[in-house]
Amino acid sequence: MKIKSLLYIVSLSFLALSCGDEVIVKPRALLRLDYPKPEYRTVQTDCPYSFEMNENATLIKKKGCGTNITYPNMKATLYLTYQDVKNNNLDSLLRDAQKLAYDHTIKANSIPEQPFINPDKKVYGMFYMINGNAATQAEFYVTDSINHFLNGALYFDAKPNFDSIYPAVEYLREDIRKLMETVTWE
Repeated sequence: MKIKSLLYIVSLSFLALSCGDEVIVKPRALLRLDYPKPEYRTVQTDCPYSFEMNENATLIKKKGCGTNITYPNMKATLYLTYQDVKNNNLDSLLRDAQKLAYDHTIKANSIPEQPFINPDKKVYGMFYMINGNAATQAEFYVTDSINHFLNGALYFDAKPNFDSIYPAVEYLREDIRKLMETVTWE
């Protein structure tokens, strides 16, 4: 019995030692998310503005001049709000838009601003790229400074994890830039 036990242990040891643990260095793997190349179409709204929107998104009209642009494949929504500039309220509209963006400084790593100026179409604005685990990843406003004010905020239907959603954020930020560049007032 002793010999069988000893033979069994030696056999197991031989099997365990015979399997070499060669270290194989694997290349660093990164998640690759490919999104379709955007194609844009002009959207005419019942409100006094129009813009170009990605064909991969869905437009949902809300009460008044509110509009949501949803991206079902990315589980993201761009919320647009339109307001008339009247009674010298431009300062308060600008202040509110800036406050909405900077309310995310608690969770954001940085909030770079990109001014937008198109004097030919009378469209002026600001684009806020909110980097980090904030609730929104981008906010913007555009105005003609006299009659029209449009602002928007991008939200994902998931707990914010900037590293995970970064490819989608970059894709959607380009869509927002395109929207800002193509806004026309009526």
